[in-house]
This record gives sequence, structure tokens and C-alpha cells, in this order.
Amino acid sequence: MRFDIATLFPDMIENYLSQSVIGRARAKGLFTAETHNIRDYTLDKHRRVDDTPYSERQGMLMQCEPIYRCWQAICDMSRSQPHVIYMSPQGKTLTQKRSIELSGMEHIMILCGHYEGVDQRILDKIVDEEISVGDYVLTGGELPALTLIDSIVRLLDGVLAEPDCFEDESHYNGLLEYPQYTRPEIWQGIRVPEILLSGHRANILKWRHEQALLNTARKRPELLKSYPLTDEDLSIITKDFDGFDS
Repeated sequence: MRFDIATLFPDMIENYLSQSVIGRARAKGLFTAETHNIRDYTLDKHRRVDDTPYSERQGMLMQCEPIYRCWQAICDMSRSQPHVIYMSPQGKTLTQKRSIELSGMEHIMILCGHYEGVDQRILDKIVDEEISVGDYVLTGGELPALTLIDSIVRLLDGVLAEPDCFEDESHYNGLLEYPQYTRPEIWQGIRVPEILLSGHRANILKWRHEQALLNTARKRPELLKSYPLTDEDLSIITKDFDGFDS
């Protein structure tokens, strides 16, 4: 899988992509990622890539031409036309489901905005979708871009040791993850649940599912509205939550 990231701050991207699990996966060639400094594609002798908006609003807006030239260069280099994502608070909120879908793509270009954003004409011309990492505004699109890349890369074959590493996690199957424990068995008088010490895999899996249901009902009950609850699931939840509305 290939990522091309168009940004004004390539070092921010490179620093993260060379670290930890993602860095090791990149070094092994499990995915490729190239950063592109948008300033390298401007025709302005001062390397400017922005100008004032056509309005009374203060701030600066990124121009079309440098971004378009960057996109053209990426298409020429890769000999393919990437799926282009613009990181924007106006986009659809990133979900685990969308990350799974995107992990099946061969080539993604991510556009990182800055200042007051990007001229609408370039969005209309090259962008396939806008994605948001939450209902808040950041200084630029670099952190959201890294969030998106991380959420996709960890799903690729060989990046994590086993599929269980992400299939058991929050949101993968529509529920939040169950509570987890490690040594020591007793900490400040609090014991690890006995069932986790039993070695009985079937009972442990049943406990995990029950705890995932309860954890979701307590913290993110709205997620259960789209989860295919069985009668047994409802019984588990209503036993702990009076008046639960499924």
C-alpha cells in the first residue's frame, strides 16, 4: 500500500512514520509513504503557497496551483491516480469501519491544509473525500493525517503480530473493548478477575463479550443502536442497567 502526503511540514510526518510499530512496518516494506512539501511545487520565487481570501475574513488561504502541481507529480511518479483525502473538520468523522475499508486501497494521497484552509476549487478538482478526526479545529492537517495513516497501517497484513491484536480492540466489531489486566495478580488489595486465571478459554471469551457489552453500555450506549444485539446480549445489559433502551 502506498501513501503520498502533501504537506507544508514534511518533517512532522516523517518523524512519526519512522517510530514504533508504524516505523518498523515501513522499514520492512509493508507499506510505503512519501511526503511532498507543497512549497516545492509553487512557481512563486518566495515559495509562497497562500494568499488572502476573497472576503473580509482575516487569515490566509492555500492556493490551488501548488497543490495541483503536487498532485500531478504524484500521479506521474506512481503512474496511478490516487484516492485523494483532504483532512478537514467539515469531513465525515473517521471510524474504524472506514479505516478497514481504506486499508484495502492500493494508493492514497492525503492533503494537509493549513492557515484558513484550501481554495475550494482544488477540493472540487482532485479530492475524493474529506475526513475529520473530530468536531474541533487544529492548526493544520498533519496530526489528523497521521491519525488516519496509523489507523489504516495497523490493519495491514504483517504489521501486528496477530489479527487478534486489532480484532479484539474497541470499535472493530462495533463494541468497546473489555477491561484488561496484567501482573501482579493482586495490586493494592484488588484482584484480577478469577475467570482470567482459570485457563478456560470458552468461559474467558464469554466473559470478554459480556464485559464488552457492559463497557459499551456504560460509556458509549449510542453504539449499541447499530450493534446486532441478541436476546442474550439484552439480558446481560438489562440485568445491570434498569430501563435500558435498545
